[in-house]
Amino acid sequence: MQPVHLAWVDYTILIAYTFFVIGIGFALRKHLKSSSDFLTSGRSIPAWVTGLAFISANLGALEVVGMAASGAQYGVATAHFYWVGAIPAMLFLAVFMMPFYYGSKARSVPEYLNMRFDGRVRCFNSISFAIMTVFASGISMDALARMLTFLLPWKHEYNLGSHVFGSYDFYLVVCSAIVLVYVLKGGLTSAIYTEVLQFFMIVLGFTPVVWLGFKEVGGWDALKQKLSIVAQNPAALSLGDKAYSPDAWGHAWTPIIAGPAHNPMGVGVFPIVFGLGFVLSFGYWCTNFLVVQRAMAARNMGAARRTPLIAAVPKMLFPAIVILPGMIAVALAVIPGKDYRLPPVAISATAMSRAINDVKAATPDTAAAAEEKIKADVKLGMDPAKLTAIIQANSTSALSDDDLKVKLQDAVTDTYYNGVTLSLIERYCPAGLLGLALTALLASFMSGMAGNVTAFNTIWTYDLYQAYLAPGKSDRHYFVVGQSTTVVGIILSIFCAYFSSHYSNAMNVIQLVFGFVNAPLFATFLLGMFWARTTGTGAFIGLILGTCTSAVYHGFTIYTGGTPGLQGAYLWHMLGHAVPDACVLPSSMAQNFWLASFAFISCFIFTAGISLATARTKTNEELKGLVYSLTPKLKDDETHFLLRPAVLATILLVCCVILNIIFW
Repeated sequence: MQPVHLAWVDYTILIAYTFFVIGIGFALRKHLKSSSDFLTSGRSIPAWVTGLAFISANLGALEVVGMAASGAQYGVATAHFYWVGAIPAMLFLAVFMMPFYYGSKARSVPEYLNMRFDGRVRCFNSISFAIMTVFASGISMDALARMLTFLLPWKHEYNLGSHVFGSYDFYLVVCSAIVLVYVLKGGLTSAIYTEVLQFFMIVLGFTPVVWLGFKEVGGWDALKQKLSIVAQNPAALSLGDKAYSPDAWGHAWTPIIAGPAHNPMGVGVFPIVFGLGFVLSFGYWCTNFLVVQRAMAARNMGAARRTPLIAAVPKMLFPAIVILPGMIAVALAVIPGKDYRLPPVAISATAMSRAINDVKAATPDTAAAAEEKIKADVKLGMDPAKLTAIIQANSTSALSDDDLKVKLQDAVTDTYYNGVTLSLIERYCPAGLLGLALTALLASFMSGMAGNVTAFNTIWTYDLYQAYLAPGKSDRHYFVVGQSTTVVGIILSIFCAYFSSHYSNAMNVIQLVFGFVNAPLFATFLLGMFWARTTGTGAFIGLILGTCTSAVYHGFTIYTGGTPGLQGAYLWHMLGHAVPDACVLPSSMAQNFWLASFAFISCFIFTAGISLATARTKTNEELKGLVYSLTPKLKDDETHFLLRPAVLATILLVCCVILNIIFW
């Protein structure tokens, strides 16, 4: 993918947006008079705002970049993350779980766990969730920094020992500083109102790109026909060596029902329905404080319950904006004469420097050894024929470093799925429209970063610092701690961005993190909220053992093409054994779904068993409002039955089923 060249109007739109979101933070600063205002918005925001913020908090790099990447890698089956892996859980949250969260007056999900169980469960969940938020923020940072290296003409390279501090590192720091400023000034309220703006920016910015791409491919029927070509020969686009039936990329359920060997995601019905649709989905939407925090900022119980329902409407339709671009990109890549290539993974500045030295030291006689050395240095798949041509050309007439960079990057065969969206923006958008689309992309990244950072500072301040380290301090003290924690969260997110850079698909890494954190936590919530006999000891030990199950499963499994270490199978490596074939899964997503399933089952069984073996520490009276069977049922006071959460949820669920049938 070549660098994008921006016109002055594009720069104007990008700069104006950046100053506008910073201005929101400064404008709201005067309303921050307490730690509650900074960290929870004082529960004062209307439902339509919290509803759009609810969906926008999830509409960061995970959605705009990760879903397009998965659309290219897996096809229409990616829609399962919406119609199976989101909508049912969002409706369940609105109807059943928000009354507990909002009615308990808890300021966070871990604080609810403290009320239901005890401080041990709260502490464990606070730590694990804090880790998850900085990883999620790091994913957005990584995607944004990579985008800016293509957008902006200013290139920076400084040698810091063996590491080259390049443009990626520079822009990582710059974009982190921008988010830090507006979150510090406006707190959660700033993040929420900025997320509403970002929602509209994303819709307006990406709709033209999808429409133009859809037209170029020739419509839905032509798109499905091109995807059938891809399915039968994915190796032509470096999408894998295995051929599938023609419908593998173009249908949602048919290739899944056929079995793991018949779809690029490498999963069957059980991992989709149980691993994604139940464990990961309900674990994320019902227990993830990042999104629940938006609903808890609503001004009353009715607004809090309507928040997920309002968000479910655009969520149901978003595959058209975020998944379709990936499918369009794959189709374009197989159409003769379109001159489009799926973006390759970028070689890092440090690895590029080593590869250039390898080429310069090589001769035609040592080409074979030099090619292996280059592959080892860049740690990416490389086209042998192109490497041979580069070495031959440099031996005939020495090439400049800039020429070598271009040629070496062109020789990379690994696909950078996260770059699909940007490549289509570059293809379709003229000056002005380019600035709008790129600003939408910028908005999605900043939304993901800000949302996770505000969740991180609330969890740390209320659920760890105030609860265990420094109770009884003044409100002003916690206000300052919350602001300081924001800085720490940004710094930790930068380190997590470097971890995320090892994955070419943002969805793969975030689902792995959710499998470690949300899967066992959902088992704890499910038992605690619907079974009064669940004890604090059972919940605490069950959470620990469920998380350990995730680690063990990840340590013994890896996906096809993965590298032992960060991507799994590290326990086999520690034991000095090769990874058995039985432990190699078809895809990273298959590994994530099975990991989450085992973690949930493990936590559920251990929590239930230990709870039966230990004494209850809370009476039924103490659990009133915290356990479903012990809580008086809410009477909806809306005058029209269509406004009642249960009725709205039923209507939305029927719409979701219809979409599944249409794209079956």
